[in-house]
Amino acid sequence: MGRGHGITEQQLQELPRYAQSPAFSSQERLVLDYAVELTRTPVEVSDDLFKQLREHFDESELLELTAVIAWENYRARFNHALGIESGGFSE
Repeated sequence: MGRGHGITEQQLQELPRYAQSPAFSSQERLVLDYAVELTRTPVEVSDDLFKQLREHFDESELLELTAVIAWENYRARFNHALGIESGGFSE
């Protein structure tokens, strides 16, 4: 699915090391930092990170980005709690 949205093979392989990877732009790393912070418990996104995000995204875009990250976090936790595993569609 990621490839269909422009994510490269290199990015998929280097996602665990995104912060140091040249495969990601500074904006992509910033969004990934935000996703990491939103999935922590408790959620604590720093003012500095919000400031950096606002340099790249308007309020509407930040709202959508936050909603997508929160939804995926909800979905992952829901599936994990119920023991729902991958359906193997990507293999």
